[in-house]
Amino acid sequence: MTTILAHRRRAAVRAWAAAIAAIALTVAIVAMSGNALAATLFSDNFEDGNSSGWTTSGGTWSVTADGSQVLRQSGTSSDARARAGSSTWTDYAVTVRVRPTAFNGENRFVAVLARAQSNTSYYYLALRSSNVVELKKLVGGSATTLASAPVTVTIGTWYTVRLEVNGSTVRGSVNGGPPLQATDAQFATGNIGVATFNASASFDDVLVETVAGSTATPTTTTSRPPTTTSRPPTTTTRPPTTTRPPTTTIPPGPNVADGFASVNALGLNGTSGGVGGPVVTVSTTDQLLTAIDTIGPMVIQIQGTINITSKQGVRPNKTIIGLGGNAVVNGGGFDFYRSFNVIVRNITFANAEDDAVNVGQESHHIWIDHNTFRGPVDGSIDIVRGADYVTVSWNHFDHTDKSMLISHSDGAASTDIGHLKVTLHHNFFDNSRQRHPRVRFGEPVHVYNNYFLSNELYGTASTMNGGTLVEGNYFENVPFPCFSASGYADSGPGRLVQRGNVFVGSGVCETNGSVTEPRSFYQYTMDSATGIPSMVRAGAGAGRI
Repeated sequence: MTTILAHRRRAAVRAWAAAIAAIALTVAIVAMSGNALAATLFSDNFEDGNSSGWTTSGGTWSVTADGSQVLRQSGTSSDARARAGSSTWTDYAVTVRVRPTAFNGENRFVAVLARAQSNTSYYYLALRSSNVVELKKLVGGSATTLASAPVTVTIGTWYTVRLEVNGSTVRGSVNGGPPLQATDAQFATGNIGVATFNASASFDDVLVETVAGSTATPTTTTSRPPTTTSRPPTTTTRPPTTTRPPTTTIPPGPNVADGFASVNALGLNGTSGGVGGPVVTVSTTDQLLTAIDTIGPMVIQIQGTINITSKQGVRPNKTIIGLGGNAVVNGGGFDFYRSFNVIVRNITFANAEDDAVNVGQESHHIWIDHNTFRGPVDGSIDIVRGADYVTVSWNHFDHTDKSMLISHSDGAASTDIGHLKVTLHHNFFDNSRQRHPRVRFGEPVHVYNNYFLSNELYGTASTMNGGTLVEGNYFENVPFPCFSASGYADSGPGRLVQRGNVFVGSGVCETNGSVTEPRSFYQYTMDSATGIPSMVRAGAGAGRI
């Protein structure tokens, strides 16, 4: 293992050195490769110590420390704005971390701007001191409220504010909560900005991403010169901030399968599990093993802790779901052999002596959702041997070692090429060491809106010509977020496209080639990467449905 790790680190250093020779490091990184289109138009975390690319009006603006380097507006006696980006941008989403630091009077606000035409004409999402969030437009200095909702606004608290403009739809949200939405055609293009009204505030981690229909051109703002350190540099040099946006109670995800498990293929139009069959509650080993081995549809409700050994086979057309927040499968796991249309939800898998969930041998349409994995001897989830149309969503991998393997061997090309289409979203890879996932041959493997936290060996590895799209994720303290062009261990190179990710205290995501676009199979809605930590902490794992 020591030799393998040394090889990986040397390969990562070589890849970074080649990148240094080719390009300058920029704040705005556009990841465009093949079929996966670039999504990041502009970003700025102000770690370069300046506000180059921003135009200010009113107030007192500076880049200063507030846990990390931020753009600070310190005046409270009038309104103030800072704008950036292109006046020709059309359909996009802007996400900013905002921390109000003072309100001078009642009903004051801090805001994020979109489609700004000038300092007096734009759409904006305002956090008011009166504990209201407002979706508004300003036309020639005259304001109109498009939508509003109550929200607690506290001085000194960080909020993740997202404002999206797409055609005539204007949509805003705070901390990933329920969106405000309106239809308005006042402005078709414009740049982005931040603003205060008789208030002071800090702004950080500005991210602008394209949305459907955009023809926008990325704006690149030069940041610090490339480092010459011998190890792969981090995209964000500051340590993680100790003050995060407050945890918000949010809907923890859909109650129907999405991603690849929702696709009409192989004779199934999505994944419905045991719908239409009897509903049984099991609380003993014998009851559980009898239920999962029953022919025909069945909804199996697990109550309490059930001890099993090894991997136990699950027949098709089953929903296996934990009751409440305390359902535990201990000591063993589930095995899928030419099975299909199975849902596994709301279960804690503990101390599995092999894999906790093994999706194998041409199994398809499997949805693994809102589970917690702790202490398996081998993998938490393996998806192997020609399996297909699998979604892994809103799970908590709690200090696991081998979290997820997609294809079991470099020699499995004959069974795996053309298969292993897998979606991973809103999972919490919490101090788990590796395989988030490790991919061979599968394409597309869609890894989006996941929270990678302190993953010791690496985040995602795409090898053996596998095709992986990594987008809208949040990597925190991950030395090697992605491997692809250099392969991994004894596995050859794979293809990987990254877009719209946030890297904090983390290394470089190694990219290579192009990847089939998942939208050619299914539609999905991306959440802002900056809000992923609070959203996933609040919603992932057993007991959260």
